[in-house]
Amino acid sequence: MNNASSALKVAAGIFLTIALITIVVILFISAQEATKTAQNNFSDIQTELSQASFTVYDGTSISGSQVTNALRKFRDKDQFGILVITGKNKGGQWYGNSLHINNLADDKYGSVTNVNTREGDLGNTMLESSNEYVNPSGKFKASIIKDRSNVVRGLVFEQ
Repeated sequence: MNNASSALKVAAGIFLTIALITIVVILFISAQEATKTAQNNFSDIQTELSQASFTVYDGTSISGSQVTNALRKFRDKDQFGILVITGKNKGGQWYGNSLHINNLADDKYGSVTNVNTREGDLGNTMLESSNEYVNPSGKFKASIIKDRSNVVRGLVFEQ
């Protein structure tokens, strides 16, 4: 009788141990899935926040002073270019990196032509005698240029 009682206690202990290990494994697997989902959501939020500073320039009309502010803010950004087209300079002037732009329907896609070449002199946007002069009270149509990975690579301001 004593042996049967001991065998039942050992069997119950083994069964409880297996059940506990199974529960821990199930919890671990579900926690892994939740962590992966949270990481993906966090990555999406990070991308949105990093691109949020450009949404103000997406198809809007802005003043010349806002154009010069954008030039100051973004011209030193890596792999990024700003094209300013004025009434005096129909061909436009690049600041930062120049981009190769493809117009596909309403979307503009672009890529940096040469990462090592920086263009444009911000001082010329203040000189009224310069073709690059940006009238602070002038109106400009702003648009965004993205690359194929949907990363903003440039801005275009057209008077």
